Amino acid sequence: MSYRQIHTSESVSEGHPDKLADQISDAVLDSALEQEKTARVAIETLVTHGLAVVTGELTMKEGYIDVAKLVRKTITDVGYTSTDIGFDGEMCGVMVSIQGQSPDIAMGVDTGGAGDQGMMFGMATDETVELMPLPIAVAHALMRQSAAVRREQPSLGLRPDAKGQVSVEYEDGRPARINTVVVSQQHSADVEREIQEIVQEHVIKPVLAQYGEYVKGDITYHINPTGRFVTGGPQGDTGLTGRKIIVDTYGGMCPHGGGAFSGKDPTKVDRSAAYMARHVAKCIVAAGLAARVQVSLAYAIGVEQPVAVNLETYGTETVPVDTIRERVNATFDMSPRGIIKHLGLLDFKYSPTAKNGHFGNPAFPWERTDEAAALQ
Repeated sequence: MSYRQIHTSESVSEGHPDKLADQISDAVLDSALEQEKTARVAIETLVTHGLAVVTGELTMKEGYIDVAKLVRKTITDVGYTSTDIGFDGEMCGVMVSIQGQSPDIAMGVDTGGAGDQGMMFGMATDETVELMPLPIAVAHALMRQSAAVRREQPSLGLRPDAKGQVSVEYEDGRPARINTVVVSQQHSADVEREIQEIVQEHVIKPVLAQYGEYVKGDITYHINPTGRFVTGGPQGDTGLTGRKIIVDTYGGMCPHGGGAFSGKDPTKVDRSAAYMARHVAKCIVAAGLAARVQVSLAYAIGVEQPVAVNLETYGTETVPVDTIRERVNATFDMSPRGIIKHLGLLDFKYSPTAKNGHFGNPAFPWERTDEAAALQ
């Protein structure tokens, strides 16, 4: 007998309050690293009705960041340019409370150790071209399409805040069909009666056309199921950095160690080691060593090498798992310095990662699979 289950993943738009906070935090990070590669950054942002609060730790030897200017530019670039929409980047209040990194932490990081303890996970699966799970891949596609339609066709009345959710039926561990699609799209009041049709025609249909092999039978659609979504953005919901960690990763198809990404420089293994785990997993699948793999790493603060490197291949491996692990350990340097060098993390602009997830975008260096040949 075949085994069936439904897996659901969500994504949120670049105008979702939590994602807006992530983008602000990464904008500060990018500005710091552009001026000093050795900057230590851990920035947290809160956005609420008419106010953005930026706090956390930032250590630079020299240089200056106009945080308020960065905040306003990030907010307006997303599309929040009027209180009628839910937020006005030019007029909102900006509060800044930033301090330096603790010298007790710096002692271990300066010598090449991990910036914190914790567990990090990465995965890859051959379900999609980008080697991401199908549900989160489709959910991200919906949110990219929502943003594109909003920018290209403003007359349709779409506004920046949106959430998408996709449920996929799996049969014997493989995706069989898309079961349910949920989209909540902020809109102007004058298109309230037409918004369901607008979203169906301009957002959902173009995306599902890209995944035609999974469009079978009756799909259930829930479009703005409450009936109205005019009040959105920070006016409707407070946003915080790091509150969408499952959206940022694999949509619940992979465990999460709990550490968020945005606003953190790459000495923080919460971020850099999660990127490396994805890179290694993707190389394993690209090398044909497994159809699906989960890579888990664990670190101790101030210690250079991980205390654990584990693989889970869900029975899809083509060679023994111990052999894969040996090849991984021989090919990749998992120390923070090794990861930063291998992936070029000090020369990378992080702001794009705060939109549509941190994985699956071919422009990100951890998505390359050049080292797959070395694992074969």
